[in-house]
Amino acid sequence: MSAAGDRYSHGHHESVLRSHRWRTAENSAGFLLPYLVPGQALLDVGCGPGTITVDFARRIHPGPVHGVDVAPEIVELARRDAPPPSDANVHFDVGDVYSIDAEDGAYDVVYAHQVLQHLTDPIAAVREMKRVLRRPGVLAVRDSDYGAFAWAPGDARLDRWMALYRALTARNGAEADAGRHLARWVRAAGFSSMTVSSSTWTFHTADERAWWGELWSERVRESEFAHQILEYGLTTRAELDTIADAFLAWAADEDGVFIVVHGEVLARV
Repeated sequence: MSAAGDRYSHGHHESVLRSHRWRTAENSAGFLLPYLVPGQALLDVGCGPGTITVDFARRIHPGPVHGVDVAPEIVELARRDAPPPSDANVHFDVGDVYSIDAEDGAYDVVYAHQVLQHLTDPIAAVREMKRVLRRPGVLAVRDSDYGAFAWAPGDARLDRWMALYRALTARNGAEADAGRHLARWVRAAGFSSMTVSSSTWTFHTADERAWWGELWSERVRESEFAHQILEYGLTTRAELDTIADAFLAWAADEDGVFIVVHGEVLARV
């Protein structure tokens, strides 16, 4: 994201970072993995705490892997908490998705996970990613589609959470349903050859429900999601507490299921 513009609707509360640290190349970049080969140069845009970035480094060693994120404190976390293999060429830097600090054609692969959904100008961001790809480079983008999320049992309080999240992202000029728009954005940025796919994270076992429900309960109360919607006057603290309790109630239900849907695009220069 841009250091000067876009506002991140989640922020970097520990409950948010807990979900980001859970991410791996396997559960968040499966559509890209068949295209990775040793020796490639890869850029991970919006790398967060770096868990996926380091997975990439293992897969394309000895190729260089560069993770960038707009938040300096998160880059420091990645440097501290995501140690790469001792012989891997991976590094992390502060970076702006709209103005990537790299020459034209510097990378074989550019990857962005849950980045475009938070941007006010996703097409400009993809255009900049295209600039730093060398031929025949690969762009891989994956974003949530909140409008396609599904959960059971139904709960009006969780419906309200979804409505509030969509209102917040709209207020920030972002697109909560980014997953379904990726192909259009990528084409508008100048790509003509692409493969469109989708994948999900599904939480159902007791451990999965406890993890997902507890972290979202915290996010609803303590993260930037809470701070921003209160700032905008979209809800009250009392309602947030009610929604947080709903996530815990969902987690306690042995029949509980939560499905997080993602759209994916893999495009070639």
